[in-house]
Amino acid sequence: MKALVKTSEAIGYEYKDVDVPKIGPRDVLVKIKGTAICGSDLHAYHSSPNIMKMMQLPIVTGHETCGDVVEVGECVTSLKKGDLVSPEPHIFCGECYYCQNSAALNCLNMGLLGHTIGGAFAEYMAVPAHVCWKHPPGTSYELGAIHEPLGVGVHGVMAGEINGKSMAVFGCGPIGMFAIGAARVFGATKLFGVEVAPKRVAMARQLFPDATIINSKEQDPVKTIMDATDGLGVDVSVELSGNAEATRLAFQALRREGRVSLVGVPSGPMEFDFHPNIILKEARVLGVFGRVIWQTWWQVRAMLDTGKFDPLPIITHRFPLAEFKQAFKLAESGEAGKILLIP
Repeated sequence: MKALVKTSEAIGYEYKDVDVPKIGPRDVLVKIKGTAICGSDLHAYHSSPNIMKMMQLPIVTGHETCGDVVEVGECVTSLKKGDLVSPEPHIFCGECYYCQNSAALNCLNMGLLGHTIGGAFAEYMAVPAHVCWKHPPGTSYELGAIHEPLGVGVHGVMAGEINGKSMAVFGCGPIGMFAIGAARVFGATKLFGVEVAPKRVAMARQLFPDATIINSKEQDPVKTIMDATDGLGVDVSVELSGNAEATRLAFQALRREGRVSLVGVPSGPMEFDFHPNIILKEARVLGVFGRVIWQTWWQVRAMLDTGKFDPLPIITHRFPLAEFKQAFKLAESGEAGKILLIP
């Protein structure tokens, strides 16, 4: 089969022939229908040191995906051929302390799809059946391919109380827009989005006309938010860019005793003034990573079942897998929504 493989610490991936993976008794073989480009895929593409520490080379990359089950291991009873599934990319063991205490995302024996276990930028993928989310009949593969990043946005929003709260999202890339959509469904009353890329600003304004979307190159986001909240600030800030300045703004725009969900991954260490931004405000600061397994997946399902938020328009581009270089170049520009690679 054809696949994108990270073969060395050099920049880029190789598009090459590899063997179709073989499955074990508790695995399924999935024929990939589409895989979205994640920010971590960009970091891996450029051999970012923190990502490279996690990768076991050579490795087929990619993890935001969806496909049809075409082969089932002899011990698998939960899935059958023809089921449409998306994997939880954190391959948890189910046996360690954290797995046994409802915290599988922090599994001590974690495997990572596309980093330590062969991933989804390929025609086929072998994955343990116990990490597969089965979609209802009729689910489109495109919606299935973005279920995992949808969950990141939902987790950032739902990591604390949101119903009746005001919220600001810093970084209106695809996951930021997923977060705004989720906050609307789950009861946020006043929403703000902060972004610098003009096309993303325009997309967010089109998708969420009832939210205040701020181009921070053109207006002061903290002043705008303060003016709209009687000088108090928002109840919740969700930081999704990983940018140091955006992180500082997320705290400055927060009311006293408000909650910050830190989701974006910084490129390196950053300076931060804890005293005015956290200590004096008694801010509640939460690190948010991935999804709560399986709670967040059910929350995504519930959100979609309401029909109040359609995330599919956030997919803006689709490329054949062979044209991955063009797709990654576009993803790096910051001017696109979600980008799918189709085998």
